[in-house]
Amino acid sequence: MHSFIHRMLSSHWAKPATFVLALVPFIWLVLAAGLGWLGANPAEALERATGDWTLRMLCIVLTITPVRKLGNLPALARFRRMAGLFVYFYAGLHLLAYSWFDMGFDLNDISHDIIKRPFILIGFVCMVMLTPLAMTSFKPAIRVLGARRWQSLHRLVYGVAVLALLH
Repeated sequence: MHSFIHRMLSSHWAKPATFVLALVPFIWLVLAAGLGWLGANPAEALERATGDWTLRMLCIVLTITPVRKLGNLPALARFRRMAGLFVYFYAGLHLLAYSWFDMGFDLNDISHDIIKRPFILIGFVCMVMLTPLAMTSFKPAIRVLGARRWQSLHRLVYGVAVLALLH
């Protein structure tokens, strides 16, 4: 069984298949919004769903290393960067839904809301913390920052996880 899983993770089609699988929630949300399937308050449904998918992707990212080590599946590491970028993608959609549907892209209203409502502030801090992780997720960033500093920076994901749960 172990060798079967290792072969599956190492196959040339595993990453593209994972990419498509990670896009399925987005595709479903676009389809559901277009067809009016999001209920009486579609804006709230989109905000909630994108937030939920952000948390799900974050959980996947955080489980990759322990599962890789416990299951002796080194090929699983190939998927961590992509999963992390999908965390940022869904967090960006969540921020976009909030900014558009709740705030009408009014930066003044958004900044007042960040100050006034603690859970909005926490969500904003999460997005700020995720941004350098996404920006340094490519291999040349490791060379520029140095492996030790890059690794220290990417440990921010644990703080993001705690704050995201509070949000």
